[in-house]
Amino acid sequence: MSNSIPSERFHFSIDTLSLIRKYDGSTFVIKYGGSAMKSKSLQLNVIYDIAFLYSLGIKIILVHGGGYLIDNWLMKLNIKPKFEEGLRVTDANTMEVVEMVLSGNVNKNLVSLLNQYNISALGLSGKDANLVTASPISQKINDFTGNVDHINSEVLRNLLDNSFLPVVASIACNLKGQTYNINADTLASSIASYIKADKLILLTDVPGILSNIHDNSSLIKYLDLNGIYDLKARGVITDGMIPKIDCCINSLNNDVEAVHIIDGRVRYSLLYELLTSDRLGSMLVA
Repeated sequence: MSNSIPSERFHFSIDTLSLIRKYDGSTFVIKYGGSAMKSKSLQLNVIYDIAFLYSLGIKIILVHGGGYLIDNWLMKLNIKPKFEEGLRVTDANTMEVVEMVLSGNVNKNLVSLLNQYNISALGLSGKDANLVTASPISQKINDFTGNVDHINSEVLRNLLDNSFLPVVASIACNLKGQTYNINADTLASSIASYIKADKLILLTDVPGILSNIHDNSSLIKYLDLNGIYDLKARGVITDGMIPKIDCCINSLNNDVEAVHIIDGRVRYSLLYELLTSDRLGSMLVA
């Protein structure tokens, strides 16, 4: 990698070398967004961790949102952001802003940062090469929030097999060319499911799944599907965490081996989660 290594260091554990050997040739889908994207220093930290994992022989697909930037631009244009059940409500004017911000700004910025580490990062949206086919999430008029109907996994496999790192913006269109805004967690989960990724990793702005949302020390580090269903039934998982957890369940039910939810704001969080046995976040398995 051409960039200098930060002065802070990732401390290897006794298990790190065996985990590195285990992951060689694996495929990880990483969803990046939220507060972990808000500052330049946080972005550089996350990109460094991804570049390090890539250097270990791990195939990576990076799926991104950019909600805070979308909201900033909507406010500048006097458009009030709207959400229902944790998902953005996307009218026609909002859809134009979403595509401009995600494809034109966030995507190319991430590609540029990865390229600085001599990684062949390639920026895409769901529109490119019919990568993602979408449909409306509801039948409401003027709502362009979308569901994923199909992923063209061959496109992604060809890129990964040729050492490219796809960076995918979470927008797509239907067969008639209508553009839709896709929740980034949903898109990452669908991509992981279609390509049978070894891991889906959600970089968020919370430590993981908490048994008490007001207490970060209540982090649950390991959960299986039965445990997830129990937390949902008891109302422990609420609000914006519900669609995120539903994406995790979808991936696990489609042969993704493990899903990790970690706080992307923590320095080296990706490396500590994946390359140490103690880990930092929540790991979900079937």
